[in-house]
Amino acid sequence: MEPQTQAADSEAMERHRRALGRGFNWLGGATIIAKITDFSTIIVVLLYLTKQQMGIGSLVLSFGMVVEAFDGLGTGDALVQAQSVSRRQLDSLFWFIMAAAVLVAGLALAAAPLVQQIYGSAGMAVYFIALAAKQPLVGAAVIPLALLNRELRYERIAVINVGSTFGAAMTRLAIALAGGGAWALVGGYMASGVFILAGALWARPFLPAFRFHWQPILPLVRFGLRSAAANVFEQIFKNVDYFLVGWFYGAAQLAVYRVAFDVAMEPAMAVGTLVNRTALPVFARVAAVREHLTAALLWSLQRLTTLVAPFMVALILIAVPLTSLLHDSQGNSYAAAALPLQILAGAAVLRVTSQLLTPVLMASGNPGTAMGVSAATLVLLSAGIFAAGLHFPAHSGVIAVSAVWFCVYPLLLIWGVRYLKQHWQIKLLDLVRPFGTPSLGIAAMVLVTEAARHLTGNHDPKLQIGIVLAATGLTYAGLLLHARWVSQRQSAQVSVGGS
Repeated sequence: MEPQTQAADSEAMERHRRALGRGFNWLGGATIIAKITDFSTIIVVLLYLTKQQMGIGSLVLSFGMVVEAFDGLGTGDALVQAQSVSRRQLDSLFWFIMAAAVLVAGLALAAAPLVQQIYGSAGMAVYFIALAAKQPLVGAAVIPLALLNRELRYERIAVINVGSTFGAAMTRLAIALAGGGAWALVGGYMASGVFILAGALWARPFLPAFRFHWQPILPLVRFGLRSAAANVFEQIFKNVDYFLVGWFYGAAQLAVYRVAFDVAMEPAMAVGTLVNRTALPVFARVAAVREHLTAALLWSLQRLTTLVAPFMVALILIAVPLTSLLHDSQGNSYAAAALPLQILAGAAVLRVTSQLLTPVLMASGNPGTAMGVSAATLVLLSAGIFAAGLHFPAHSGVIAVSAVWFCVYPLLLIWGVRYLKQHWQIKLLDLVRPFGTPSLGIAAMVLVTEAARHLTGNHDPKLQIGIVLAATGLTYAGLLLHARWVSQRQSAQVSVGGS
């Protein structure tokens, strides 16, 4: 390769890294703010809800997430990866999305009495009104959000994320304080749709013309249907554990599981969503050049492990003291959530790592393969949880369900490694290398934590949590400094190559 070609190639790769870095910085900061807000308000809400109310609200939200996956029928992903889109396509697509959202909302309302009968929870069906009302709201936001992603306007997406999360959290908290019970969770869920739409229209105003032409949007719809199938499978396997735990063990045990799952998985899933949102438009731009896609993928994997792994280890260390401090409105403890939380925290690292395959598949024009991976995950997870429900009683069933999560993802990662080697010539060693620096930081964090605990000899839960959080903060500071040093070195190498 000629020196000028090599320099241009290096400069292009550096531009892609900068785009990814900007997306991670803005969306990552927004995610941290959003999750701190979300977590703190949920902890307060726990104090005002019984385990039964928490379980019923969790079930309704799980159905809501599955229903919401149908909105837009995947056309948002189709817009992001499309080479070009016309105004006529956008107008027609908007009305297609809205019609689908109204249809999905109506089907959800029709299914509500059957769901109530299956779970034997009187009054559960009425919560589906809020679930259905949210669908046209998020449907109307699909095109503005997709356009923002196409334009890599991460700053505005970050504002929308923080604003909608904060608005939903405040709504949830207000309803809980007013004694609204399960409506606190359901009302917060619906409110997020209002704030997402308001934020999307502020950040990227879009007023559709009243016209519809089927032929121009047909390619987008075809791509979208395959993408939607993958999203639906993904949302079902994200929530199938709630469905089955609630069915086998009841709403109270589901509340225990929900606490463990939310504390362990939600922060990791937020980062996973951040990775997918940031990576997909960049991967789509570089997919034609194998070296560029490989570099972008490995960079994303490095950032992903740096963000997720230390925090998950910190959750494992504080699981016992944290859950001992939590209780419901009747004074019942959530201490039984400690071991499931620890297992799920380990599974979370594996889960978000495997999710990085999705933007690779989408960007390279393989939504069908992404759908197959989601379907396989759903089958494995559902079968495992169903078997756990049949063979384990309530007191150990939540632990068994958590273990299923931990066992499923190594299988998916093995497939992912083989796929990347076969189709993109990415070696296993290249995929393992991004875990090196975070692993060293985690090892130091654990040593510092255990030394501090031994020196203090104090078993106060709040002090133990404080020690772990301090060590975690130092670890992230060290990893951030290292990442900055590496970035500066790479930029310097590109500058020297260009000159």
